[in-house]
Amino acid sequence: MTPARLIVVVAFKRTANGLLVPAYDPMQFDTEDDAIRMARTLARRCAGVLAWSRETNPDNGTYGPPTILFQSGDVPDME
Repeated sequence: MTPARLIVVVAFKRTANGLLVPAYDPMQFDTEDDAIRMARTLARRCAGVLAWSRETNPDNGTYGPPTILFQSGDVPDME
């Protein structure tokens, strides 16, 4: 099987005591353009947004390094 592409958007908000937490569950997209469009929309109302992608091989469960597609505001470091 050929590698697949995982494309995800994660948005963050700040709690009353200033901690950065996910605003929503991570959202998966079929295209990078769709993910970037959603990330830009969320950036208007969230403390931070990150859209990223990575190659994945479902046959052996391996993942390539993440590539940031869009980043705005405060987001945690990618591990």
